[in-house]
Amino acid sequence: MYDFAVVGVGPPGARFARRAAERGYDVVAFERGEIGKPLACSGHVSLDVWEYVPESARERLHQNDVYGARFHTGGPGSDAHEFYYTDRPVSNAVDRVELDKALAEAAEDAGAAVHDGHTVTAVREKSGYVELDVRSSGGDETVAARMVAGCDGPRSRVRSELDLPEPEEFLHGVLAFDPEPDHDEFVDVHLTVPGFFAWRIPRGEAGVEYGLAATPTESGDVAARFDEFVAEYGVDERIEHRCSGLIPVGPPDSVTSTRAFLLGDAAGMTKPFTGGGILYGMTAADVAAETVHPEDPTTLPTFEDAWRDELGRDIALGKLIRKGYDAPRLVQETGMRLFEGEIGVHMDKPSTLFSAEQMKALFKR
Repeated sequence: MYDFAVVGVGPPGARFARRAAERGYDVVAFERGEIGKPLACSGHVSLDVWEYVPESARERLHQNDVYGARFHTGGPGSDAHEFYYTDRPVSNAVDRVELDKALAEAAEDAGAAVHDGHTVTAVREKSGYVELDVRSSGGDETVAARMVAGCDGPRSRVRSELDLPEPEEFLHGVLAFDPEPDHDEFVDVHLTVPGFFAWRIPRGEAGVEYGLAATPTESGDVAARFDEFVAEYGVDERIEHRCSGLIPVGPPDSVTSTRAFLLGDAAGMTKPFTGGGILYGMTAADVAAETVHPEDPTTLPTFEDAWRDELGRDIALGKLIRKGYDAPRLVQETGMRLFEGEIGVHMDKPSTLFSAEQMKALFKR
């Protein structure tokens, strides 16, 4: 009988496994394939990510420093509005696969039993514990734990098995890579996609990441839109390692059941204005480790309140920012001209739009 079974060893699952193990709990974690693969998430992260990564892993993960973003209302070559830091990077490009591996290794070092190549095929809540059916190359087994953490992505098995509600919506995202080195210090954001945007992220010697996400019901063939996007940049013949997937946006009213809780993409814990969920998922994982007691299901409502207190304001503000993506072009251009230049905003926290640092940056102009 484990204290916690963790399903999915992406950043939220690995982080929760680590923090729970550090608190002395007996933790087992299952990843259905190889940790970090297949890649289905951008490697553009805020500097806060380094607070979660062991110091020894930082050099192998870091790819490029990013100081700002160029926002376009048109395609490649169109006029851009620049938003930037002057004295330090605003973000980093990192090796996304190696990030997952480093976080999983940290969980193992803390004492969690981490198993890749193990697929959870069923989850059953019992009186006082949870049963999981697990399939691997070594055969099938049933594992028991007092609590289960569903960290298994947009198509969460834990969520569906326990009839927990889905996130508010799912975007369809596509990304791929150009291997040509690029040390540019700015990312490019193109507000040319219904419901969302397209992007270009320089990754130093690792090349360039191109991506696009859109609301499937509004955008038609998302893959075709992506093909057009990279063709406009003139890199369509160099693109490799193409991948796609769902991006959940908007957490449901509940992410807990009797003896289960969801984290990360499974719970829709993502930034509504970018779709990124690495920091939000790991933040919620820390909250879960601090609040959930495996032998006391009454701690789950405490977790529900605590993680929403931590992330709810930024999620709500992020939804408002996203509405601007579909505003008339004149409105977009006017708004960006008003605020372009040096900024003091944290890329994961829209609430910092009202921070002293942002006000200082505005008044310096």
